[in-house]
Amino acid sequence: MAPPPSVAAAHDRAGDAADPALRLRRGPAAEADAGGRREDAVPPPQAQQQKQHEMFCYRASAPAHRRVKESPLSSDAIFQQSHAGLLNLCIVVLIAVNSGLIIENLMKYGLLIRAGFWFSARSLRDWPLLMCCLTLPIFPLAALMTEKMAQRNLIREHVAILLHIIITTTVLFYPVVVILKCESAVLSGFVLMFIASITWLKLVSFAHTNYDIRALSKSIEKGATHDSSIDEESIKGPTINRIVYFMLAPTLCYQTSYPRTAFIRKGWVTRQLIKCLVFTGLMGFIIEQYINPIVQNSKHPLKGNFLDAIERVLKLSVPTLYVWLCMFYCFFHLWLNILAELLRFGDREFYKDWWNAKTFEEYWRMWNMPVHKWIVRHIYFPCIRNGLSKGFAILISFLVSAVFHELCIAVPCHIFKLWAFSGIMFQIPLLLLTKYLQDKFRNTMVGNMIFWFFFSIVGQPMCVLLYYHDVMNRQALSNT
Repeated sequence: MAPPPSVAAAHDRAGDAADPALRLRRGPAAEADAGGRREDAVPPPQAQQQKQHEMFCYRASAPAHRRVKESPLSSDAIFQQSHAGLLNLCIVVLIAVNSGLIIENLMKYGLLIRAGFWFSARSLRDWPLLMCCLTLPIFPLAALMTEKMAQRNLIREHVAILLHIIITTTVLFYPVVVILKCESAVLSGFVLMFIASITWLKLVSFAHTNYDIRALSKSIEKGATHDSSIDEESIKGPTINRIVYFMLAPTLCYQTSYPRTAFIRKGWVTRQLIKCLVFTGLMGFIIEQYINPIVQNSKHPLKGNFLDAIERVLKLSVPTLYVWLCMFYCFFHLWLNILAELLRFGDREFYKDWWNAKTFEEYWRMWNMPVHKWIVRHIYFPCIRNGLSKGFAILISFLVSAVFHELCIAVPCHIFKLWAFSGIMFQIPLLLLTKYLQDKFRNTMVGNMIFWFFFSIVGQPMCVLLYYHDVMNRQALSNT
C-alpha cells in the first residue's frame, strides 16, 4: 500500500537531502532569493518536529478521536455550518417538482391565461376610481398650506391640528366612498385603496413631524433647549419641493432632507424594470393557472366538510406562497429600489432578513421597514411618552395595522366580515407563543418553523378561500 501523500512527500524530501547527487543546482538569483527569505523560513528543529508529527499522525497507534465534536446537523452546530450544498439540492428539487406540476396542470386544464387578467373592457368603466386617484395630490398641497399658515402664526396650533385631522380623514374615506358607490374591479379598488393608505400615512407623518419641529423651534427660541446635536437643517419649515419629493420617495417618514446618492444608474434601472415585468408575469401565471382552478373547485372553508377544507388549504399553500414571495420581491426589492434610484434616495433598507425570524415579533419588525419605522416613530414611542405601557403600545400598533389591512381588502371586495382584521389581531397570541417558546427552549428553529407554518400553510390560503367565496356569493346575489 502506498503511503499517504504527506508522508511520501516528507520521505522524498528526506531522501533528497541525504543524497547530494540528487540535489538541484540553484542559480544566483534563486540563491539570492533564498537568502532574502531565510529569515522567514521555518527553523530546522521546528521543521523536523513537524515532520515527526506528520509521520506519527498516520500511525495505527495514533488516536483518531481527540476532542468533543458535534454532528453538523445537530441543534447546537446547525447554524454554524455552511448549507450551500443543501440549498442547491433544494433548488434542484423545487425545479424538478414544479416542472412536473406545470406539465400536469397544462395537460389537465390547458393554458388558462386570459388577456382579461391584464386588461379588460370592464376596466374602462373604472374611470371614477382613476379620477379619484388623480385628485389625491390635492390633499398634500392642503397639508402644506396648513403648515405654512401655522409656521407664520396665521392660525393657532389647535386649528392647524384640526385641519390636519380633516385632511387625513378625507384622504382615506373619499376613496372608500368612491369604491363602494361604483361597481369596479377588485384589482382597481385595491390599487386605489393602497395608494390612499400610503397617502394617509405620509400626511400623518408630515403633520406630526412639522408639529414637533415647531415645538422644538419655539423651545430653542425661548432658550429652554440647548442641544448641540440638533441639526438646523432638520428643523427647517416645509416647502413645495420637499413635500413633492417626500410624496414620491419610497418612505413613509417625513424629514426635511434625506441621504442621497451621487448619480442615477440608468442601466441598472432598466434591468430591474425587466425583472419586475418578468416576476409580475410569473404572478399572473400562477394565479390564473393554479390558484383560480383550485378555489373555483373548492367550497367555503367554514361551511363545507372539514377534511375538504384542509385539503384545499394545503393545495393552495404552495402557489399562494409563491405569489406572495414574488409580490414581496417585485415591490419591496425591485420597485422600491427603482424609485430610490430614480430619486437618488440613499436609505434603501426596505426590509431585513425576515425569513430568519425566530418569533412573529421579529417578522413584523423586519419584513416591512417603511411601515415599521412609521409605526415606531408615530405610534409606538408617542404612546410610551404619554405613559402607556409597552404592551398597550404594541396592541395599538397592531390595531392600526389590522384596520388598514381590512380597509385595503374588504373595501375593494365590498365585504366587511373582518377576516383580514381578525387575521392581523391573531398575530398577537402567536407573537406571545413564539416568544415563550424561544425563551423556553433557546432553540432558533422552533419559532421559525411555527412562523413559516402559520405564514404559508394556514394564514394565506385560508384568507384566499374566505374572500374568494364571499366575493363569488356576493356577485351571484347581485346578478339574481
